[in-house]
Amino acid sequence: MNSLIVFCVLSLAALTIARPDGATYTDKYDNVDLDEILGNRRLMVPYIKCMLDQGKCAPDAKELKEHIREALENGCAKCTDKQKEGTRRVIAHLIKHKNADWQKLKAKYDPEGKYTHKYEKELEEVQH
Repeated sequence: MNSLIVFCVLSLAALTIARPDGATYTDKYDNVDLDEILGNRRLMVPYIKCMLDQGKCAPDAKELKEHIREALENGCAKCTDKQKEGTRRVIAHLIKHKNADWQKLKAKYDPEGKYTHKYEKELEEVQH
C-alpha cells in the first residue's frame, strides 16, 4: 500500500520536527534522499502506515505525524526552503503516482480540503 502519507511523511518528516525556539522545523532530515524513498515501496510503506495509524512509527515518522496538520495549515511557514521544495516533490509524486493514498491522507489530515487544494492547484499551474 503506497500512500499519500509517504509524501507527507517524507517531505514533512524533513519539516516536522520543530526546533526548540519554534522559529522553524529542524533541518536534521533535510538531507534525506527523497528519490530513494519515493522510488522504493519497501521504504515508503512504513511511513504511510504510520501516518494512517495502521502501523508503528519510527521516531522521524512520529514527529512528522505530530506536525503534518500544522504544516498544512500554515503553508509550511516553519519549513526551511529545502523542506518546502521536498514537500512539493512528495505531494506531486503522490498526486501523479499514488493518488489513492493521497486521497486517504487528505481525508485524514485535511477532510475539508482547505489546505491541500492549494498544493493541488499549485501543481496544476506548474504543469501547464
